[in-house]
This record gives sequence, structure tokens and C-alpha cells, in this order.
Amino acid sequence: MATDNIEFHSSVQDTTRLERIGAHSHIHGLGLNDALEPLVNRQGMVGQASARKAMGVIYKMIKEGQIGGRAILLAGQPGTGKTAIAMGLAQELGEDTPFVTMSGSEVFSLEMSKTEALTQAVRRSMGVRIVEENEVIEGEVVEIQVDTVASGAAASGSGETAAAGHKKMGRLTLCTTEMETVYDLGAKMIDMLTKEKVTAGDVVTIDKGSGKISKLGRSFSRSRDYDAMGASTKFVRTPEGELQKRKEVVHTVSLHEIDVINSRQQGFLALFAGDTGEIKAEVREQIDTKVAEWREEGRATLVPGVLFIDEVHMLDMECFSFLNRALESDLAPVLVIATNRGVAKIRGTDYSSPHGIPLDLLDRLMIVSTTPYSLDETRLILKVRCNEEDVTMADDALELLTRIATETSLRYAIQMVITASLTAQKRKSSTVEIVDIKRCYNLFVDVKRSTKFLMEYQNEFMFNELQEKEEGEEKVEDLPDVDAVIEEADATTTTTTTAMEE
Repeated sequence: MATDNIEFHSSVQDTTRLERIGAHSHIHGLGLNDALEPLVNRQGMVGQASARKAMGVIYKMIKEGQIGGRAILLAGQPGTGKTAIAMGLAQELGEDTPFVTMSGSEVFSLEMSKTEALTQAVRRSMGVRIVEENEVIEGEVVEIQVDTVASGAAASGSGETAAAGHKKMGRLTLCTTEMETVYDLGAKMIDMLTKEKVTAGDVVTIDKGSGKISKLGRSFSRSRDYDAMGASTKFVRTPEGELQKRKEVVHTVSLHEIDVINSRQQGFLALFAGDTGEIKAEVREQIDTKVAEWREEGRATLVPGVLFIDEVHMLDMECFSFLNRALESDLAPVLVIATNRGVAKIRGTDYSSPHGIPLDLLDRLMIVSTTPYSLDETRLILKVRCNEEDVTMADDALELLTRIATETSLRYAIQMVITASLTAQKRKSSTVEIVDIKRCYNLFVDVKRSTKFLMEYQNEFMFNELQEKEEGEEKVEDLPDVDAVIEEADATTTTTTTAMEE
């Protein structure tokens, strides 16, 4: 009997890491060593050695809890890495320290007053670390037995009968390195074990107060049980000592979350909806008093976080006055603001000030300056972005892109990385060559070429705002022809050269 050879091809896609690539997704920290010295290329950070070192000092002070109510200004030209440094600070601080990011224009686009929006942002940046002691059962699951009994036979010793149908009953065997115990399970606990997908060999924690089951991982003794393993399987040690123990549980919540939960108008459901509205000042005063009591009793500690406001020159005098007052409060976070403006008018006024910030607030700021990137730093940044976007680029193409970045802008060159990669895929190539960079350069114009194009053809655009001519100046229609001026200049140059030769 003939047998056909049938081949089965299957492709398995790992879905554990599906992330979007953003403008600063390659930033994983400030790139400093233990002595707070900046490294050349570390954690995605390149260049800006002085600014990174300054932010490293700020990071140390925040982690040690020695700084609060301070303000730092990141000032520099566009495209010099101000937001990248702020994101690096957020990555260094980790999840336990609140880090709130907002733009200066957000306070004008919310359905609440400007001061309320800033108040909520400030209180979101202040964390409260609450310590509680709970009785828990922690051990490795040895066996789970689940039985289904008819309702007639499921009567308890007190004569209670179950509802119509069937009732689930079970037994859970837990062990540590020193003891083993069997616990009876009810229907609710069985459902929770099923929901958490707990099986034999898992290390679990059961809160005796709430009955919540948390799976910590899989025991090292089952590390060779390949059928129960996956790509994200975490192995932990089997707990030691007694099964029942008292464990400290630390919760870190923000002051704003406590405000919302205690606000009767909103309730805790507003945390999920996002529409919290305005919260009364009386509620916040009561919460501040309660937090102060917890701090005196040793039940809670304050965690000063970071409030990062980008494009801070978009704020007006009312907002700056509020920030001045907020920095003097005991519950004030570390304020980090960034701007790319020089001497500019303060929004809503006719007064000019450095960076568009009032002088009384500038006195409170520790100013960190960022400088333009050098040629080598620009090349290294583009190489980092190529690695982040999984793009293979030839050396000569990278050199050309570096030159384009220095003559146009770094942001324009970074945008060309993925477009050049798509162009290379179009011609069935896995490597970006010079021809791909040139094609993208011709397809997508930068700001300078776009401005030049507008200046040449501005009369052909609709609603074009030309400069209003004062009396005595030529009208727009009477402007000389540019091409004629260039030809006349060339003719004059030729005549002068001929005379000099004679």
C-alpha cells in the first residue's frame, strides 16, 4: 500500500512582546554608572553628558527622599533630547515612584478650570506608600481534588442544604520545605483557583482576610515538567517555614486616587472612566489630615514623585502663579519642565521673559541646558534608532543619513529610517542602501525645502498671508522677477571677469 508523504508546516508567533515603537521607546534610563558618570552609549542615551549627569544627581535625591518642592528646567534647542532625558529619569525611578507627564496646552483643553487641572496633576505626582500586615497562607500546591455532589447529599452538619443542582467541594494540599497541610475548599475558592489556572506545582499565596489567591510562579522542583511550561513561566523557590504567616503588604497609591475614591460625586468608578471632574477642597483637606495621621503612626510614608510639563511656555500667568504656590506646599512633587523657547512673551501678557517664564518662577528653577549633537553623536543616535526599529542599514547609507540630519534636523532623519526600510523592501532588499535614502529624500521634503518652495510659489496658494506693505514700499505685484535678477547678476559677473582677463 502506497503511502503519501505529507508535510505539515506550522508557524508559531511569539505574542509575548507586541509593543509599538515610539519616539522614545529606545530610552531605558539615563545611561549613568554608579558614580553618576555618563557613558557613551548606554540604555539608549547618547550625548548630553552634562545634562544627564545633572539629572543623575536629581535622581539620587528623589530616590533618597531628600528632595521635594524643587523645580528643574530643561532648556535647549528643538531636537536636543529634553524629553528623552525626562523619559530616562522616569525609567530610572521605576514603577514605585509616580511620574506624571503632561503638555502645557493640556490645561486649556480639559472640561475644568486650569488650576484644578494642575492640582490634579500635582496630586497624581505625590504617592503614599501604605504598609499593612495581613495573615496569608503561602505554599506549593501538591494536589487539588474537586468533587461534585448532588444537592440532596450536600447537606452540611448543621442541616443546611445546597441549592438545586450540584455542589462543588474539594480539598487543597499545600506544602513548604518543612510541613504539609490539607485544606477544605468551598465553591467560591474552587472558582478562584480555576480562574487563576492554578495547578499542582504552582506556588500560591492566599489572603485569609479576603480569600484572594495570587499565583507567584512555578516551583523549581517542577522545572523539568515541560508540558506545563510556557514562554513566560516564572520559577520560584518553595516557601520555607510555616504555611500560615504574617506578611507586610505595601500599597503605593497617589493622592489623586485617594481624592477620587473619597469623592461622593465621583466614586472609585471614575478611576476607570477617567472623567473625575472637579473635586472639592474640603475633601482634599480631610485626606491631607488623614495622611498626616498615618505618617505619625508609621503606617504610611510620602513618596515625592515627578511632574513633567513639556512645552511649559504654553502656560499663562495664572498657571505660573499656581505653580509658584504649589512648590511651597509640604505635599509638593519634583517639578521638571521643558521648553525650547528663547526670550519670548509670557502667554496672555505683553511682557517678554527668558524662555517665556516669569522671573519669579525662574528664580526657583535649577536650569539644565542641552546642546546640539555633534556629528558622531548624531551617527550613533541614528544607529540606535535602526536597532530599535529592526532596520539594517549600510555604512555609506548611514553616513549619508547623518549628513542629512546635520543639514536639516535630527527628527527628519529619524523619520527617514523606517521609510527607507520600506523602500528597500519594495525592491526586495533587506538592507537600506544609498538609493533608498535618496528616494525618500526626494519624496519627503524637510522644513527648509518646504519653506523655499512656499516662498517661490506663495502667490499661487489660497489665503496666503503676505507681509503688509507700508506706505512708500512696492506692492507685491511690482516685485522684481527673481529669475531676471539672477540672470542680471550672472551677466554682470561675466562682464567683470572678461574685463579683468583683458
